[in-house]
Amino acid sequence: MTRRRWELLLSLLGPLVVLGIWEFLSRTQIIDPRFWPAPTSLIDTMRQQISSGALVTNVRISLVRVLIGFMIAAVPGVIIGLAMGLYWPVRVFLMPVATAIYAIPKLAILPLMLIVFGVGESSKIAIIVVSIFFLIVLNTMSGVMGIDPTYRDVAQNLGASRWQLFTTVAWPGALPAIFTGFRLAMGFALLVIVGTEFLDGSKREPNGIGWYIIRSWNLLKVDDLFVGLLVVAFIAWVLNLLLEVIERRLLPWRAEVM
Repeated sequence: MTRRRWELLLSLLGPLVVLGIWEFLSRTQIIDPRFWPAPTSLIDTMRQQISSGALVTNVRISLVRVLIGFMIAAVPGVIIGLAMGLYWPVRVFLMPVATAIYAIPKLAILPLMLIVFGVGESSKIAIIVVSIFFLIVLNTMSGVMGIDPTYRDVAQNLGASRWQLFTTVAWPGALPAIFTGFRLAMGFALLVIVGTEFLDGSKREPNGIGWYIIRSWNLLKVDDLFVGLLVVAFIAWVLNLLLEVIERRLLPWRAEVM
C-alpha cells in the first residue's frame, strides 16, 4: 500500500475511532444518552433535517459567508505578508498593529461590526475578515523570513526588480507557510461565523449553521444540536482536505517529503 493510501486510511480512521468510543460510552450509559446520544441514533435526525432542507440551507448560508470572508482577507493578507517579510520598514511599521488586532477576542468586536455595518451579511463577513486577516499576514511574513537569504541576494545581484522578488523568491518560498496560514484561517473563520451566528439577534430564518445549533439548544432538541455540531466538524475537515489537495498540486515536491 502506498503512503498516500495509508494517509487516507489513517485520516478516516481517526474520526471513526472517536465516534466508536462515543457510541460505546453512550450505548453502555457510561455517559448519559439523553445528553450524549449515540452517533448512530442521530442518522434518522440527520436524514430528516436534510430532506426538509433546513440543514442544507443553513450550511450553505454559513459556507458562503466563510468563503467570501476568506477570499477578501486572503489576497491582501498574502500581499502585505510578503511585503512585511521582504522589507523591514514595512514590517516594523505594521507589526504593532498586526499583533494588537490579532490579540483582540474577535467576538468582542461583534457589537462594533454591527454598529458600522448593521445587522446583515456585511457585518458577518466583516468580522470574518478582521478575524483571519492578520493570521494570514503573520504566517506569510514568517514564511518569507524563513527563506534562505542567499536566494534573495542572488536575485538582487541579477538585477531582479521588487515585483520579481515578490513573484520569484518570496511567493514560491513562502507558499508552504501561506497554506499553513490558509488552513488555520479557514478553521478560525468557521469558528468565528458559528459564534457570530450564535449571538446574532436577527429573527430571520434560516440564518446559518450556528443559528441552527443555538436554536436547537433553545428548543432542547439535543439530537438536532449534535447533528449541527457534527456537520460543523465535517465541514472543517472537508475544507482542510481541499486546501491540502490544492497545496499538493501547487507544491508537488513538498508532498513527497511530508
